[in-house]
Amino acid sequence: MGRAVVLPLLLASIGMGVPVTVAQDSRAAVEAFVARFSDVRISDVVIDQNLALYLPDGQRPYLSGEQRMFFKVPQRQRVEQTLDGQREIQITVGNRVWVRRADGRVVELPAVEPLRALPNILIPVKRRAEELLAEWRARGVRDDVSHVVRVGTRTVTVIGARPGDRDVPAVWLDPDYGVVRLVTRERLPNGTKLVDLALSEHRPLSGRLYFPYRQEVFVDGKLLMLYTVRSIATNTNPADALFEPASLRAR
Repeated sequence: MGRAVVLPLLLASIGMGVPVTVAQDSRAAVEAFVARFSDVRISDVVIDQNLALYLPDGQRPYLSGEQRMFFKVPQRQRVEQTLDGQREIQITVGNRVWVRRADGRVVELPAVEPLRALPNILIPVKRRAEELLAEWRARGVRDDVSHVVRVGTRTVTVIGARPGDRDVPAVWLDPDYGVVRLVTRERLPNGTKLVDLALSEHRPLSGRLYFPYRQEVFVDGKLLMLYTVRSIATNTNPADALFEPASLRAR
């Protein structure tokens, strides 16, 4: 993954013969979670965070930097990144992406799937349970398979995997914190890999909605990226011009 990738690579087959109650349990868990923040109103988010990229062995970072991420409902995103002294800016509108390179060149990248945007996972406001389940199915997660596990002192519903499954797409849903782990299979430049997004250190964001201040991206079990949030603000109404590709050419 090149340094131009300023966001994690984040990350629907329906099986036959599985008891209907399993799918109902998955839906019930998601509906209960969504109901927690039905009255939360978030129109935009600004996140300042540190970023570290790790060597292929996942043991040591080889690049570090900072990011400022602007996200405006429904599908506008701007990421300003300084990595190893090189500054880049990426704007995403729907499924279109533009990047201003460190040398000042502005390029449009191949279209991406809007569902892959990180804020859709971390800040699922204005979403119904069925919409979240549909997004997870689009990532290969089966909502007719689930089980419950203990993670420390927390009880978590694992949607998409049976007990013992380690390499299948799955969503780990905490009843209070939301998604604490997302496992998917992604086509990367070096082939299809198992991508595991682990979310932790949740803190209150708005109402009963929490946000993970630590985000780790693993590829085939090895740490690739680490994000640590320094600050986050909501409903600051960033200017619409920030999300316009023309702003990348402004000096």
